[in-house]
Amino acid sequence: MKSIAVFCGSAPGNEASFREEAYGLGQLLAREEIRLVYGGGKNGLMGCVADGVLDAGGTVTGVIPEFLKKEEVVHTRLTELVTTENMHERKLIMNERADGFITLPGGFGTLEELFEIITWSQLGLHHKPVGVLNCGGYYDHLFALLDHMVAHGLLKPQFRSRLLESESKNELLTSMRNWKAQDARIRITKDRV
Repeated sequence: MKSIAVFCGSAPGNEASFREEAYGLGQLLAREEIRLVYGGGKNGLMGCVADGVLDAGGTVTGVIPEFLKKEEVVHTRLTELVTTENMHERKLIMNERADGFITLPGGFGTLEELFEIITWSQLGLHHKPVGVLNCGGYYDHLFALLDHMVAHGLLKPQFRSRLLESESKNELLTSMRNWKAQDARIRITKDRV
């Protein structure tokens, strides 16, 4: 794996441990010579993960739509900054530039990015590992919801298992490196359109 896209909050949150985990993940990516691809901001958890990579001598590609570039403070130390026309193009470029995806704590935008990229995996549009770094149990309720969806027959277990999860960044990275893509994408039938 040469590059990983990280989805996370543009806010710092209330937990110092989340900021420490984001920075630590950045440091780990740099040590492992993995390029960070992320949203391009310098604030919040996004900024922490980028700072972690940059402070350890790694490389960072920020991808930001023009309309957000005007409203938020863009990180000025990035190796590369790509400006897009809109959010859809941003996610497409992040997908193209990444060999895998990690989600840290965040809000609506973070969840939207996670669910879109795991849906693309489910549909067979990419065959890359998708992981969640479950800092301090932040995503425990989300995982319970996904298991609830499986129990009700609305999410197949083979698709649920595509979402890798760990509370350890080292374990998550190892799982992502060992992940093998499966051809278990959704088959369109008259009962499922």
